Amino acid sequence: MRIKQISVSGLFGIFDHVIPLNMDERITIVHGPNGFGKTAVLRILNGLFNSRYSELKTIPFSTFQVAFDDNSYVEIIKDSSDADKIDKKRNISFNFYKHGLEKCSFLLKSAKARADLDSLIEIFDDVIPGLRRINSKTWRYIPTGEALSIEEVIDRFENLLPSKMRLIQEPDWLEKLKDTIHIRLIESQRLLNFVPIRSSKYFYESPTMLPTVSAYSDELAKLMRDKFTEYGTTSQSLDRTFPLRVVKQQLSPDLTDEQLRSQLNELETIRSRLIEVGLLDKDENSDFQIQPQAIDESTKNILSVYVEDVEKKLSVFNDIASKIDLLRNIINKKFMYSYKQMNFSKEKGFIFTTHYESSSSSNSKTLSPTDLSSGEQHELVLLYELLFKVQPDSLVLIDEPELSLHVGWQVQFLKDLQEITKLADLDVLMATHSPDIIQDRWDLTVELKGSN
Repeated sequence: MRIKQISVSGLFGIFDHVIPLNMDERITIVHGPNGFGKTAVLRILNGLFNSRYSELKTIPFSTFQVAFDDNSYVEIIKDSSDADKIDKKRNISFNFYKHGLEKCSFLLKSAKARADLDSLIEIFDDVIPGLRRINSKTWRYIPTGEALSIEEVIDRFENLLPSKMRLIQEPDWLEKLKDTIHIRLIESQRLLNFVPIRSSKYFYESPTMLPTVSAYSDELAKLMRDKFTEYGTTSQSLDRTFPLRVVKQQLSPDLTDEQLRSQLNELETIRSRLIEVGLLDKDENSDFQIQPQAIDESTKNILSVYVEDVEKKLSVFNDIASKIDLLRNIINKKFMYSYKQMNFSKEKGFIFTTHYESSSSSNSKTLSPTDLSSGEQHELVLLYELLFKVQPDSLVLIDEPELSLHVGWQVQFLKDLQEITKLADLDVLMATHSPDIIQDRWDLTVELKGSN
């Protein structure tokens, strides 16, 4: 199930917007003057599907509706009566409509009394890296400078908190809807956020933090090592049964010598590509060349099983190799102007080197990801999130990417995004002011207009 249209009325008490999504192209660009609600729409949508209910409470709107491609829809209604303004926990209702089913409803309210939370909030500073209490009701999140209420802290960092601190008890129908529709918001000011090194529910020691580029580099290194381990396990399993399968193999009479050579050459091409992106170690004996003379039937039988096995072994890397390859190609094209080149390894993740040649000398130096400029880090984090942090069939919300991209990168951004959406199987809803990003693709845009 996919989102096909988003509607909001009474946004900031002024605006009514309808945003149909481009279902075929899979990229929708929202543009309009400052203050018309581009970012607010993204935040409300993210708040709905990621249980960030503080967003729904703080952003002024009357109704917010999300329609799906199966003709069902969910609607949020904010009751703006004076009586309900006093109790903000009870003024938001959710309704889900689907043909042939009864309406499902939910009234947003706190599952816990404030007194129950007072005994728990003392652990906030211990379990959430970068959070500092500034008064009895407010915390400051150091990486972004934001002041957060108790509800906002729990909304934002629920994954780091014990389950007993959950404020909202959601109905089953809403849980199922959220399991079906996956939303990820990438905000411009958070691309250089900090992330905790640990992922456990409790931090028994003082939490340590890493710049996002370093954390993602470490994360990718682990993903690469995990895939290499899976490759080893698959290889061992196939190698154990190889002799038996050779004996039992019934060779296809249609398999020619030329086809077999072509298959082996293709495998070597794939193997070389995997070595190039750091997933396989270079093995001097891996190149399996066959002499031009005819292959006897016995050898052909062995080689046909060998080809099948190697295809299965190398297929373990298909998904991650394609993503690494695309990330490398995009980054290297963009970083070429500053003489930087990106590679990868299972030990270090991202590897950056500088290459500069003059008439009299040639210089090369290895860089840490944190040595990149802030704009380069923004670009790397954004691309990594799109390729590796978002699950397939998600709707990714990107807020004003131009804030971190110079004009030359903005011009190429949409083309890069199209490649990523195809490979990673994503939909994108992007808010932007930049005609350099849109280029000639105004057919992908939806303009937010003022009240008539």
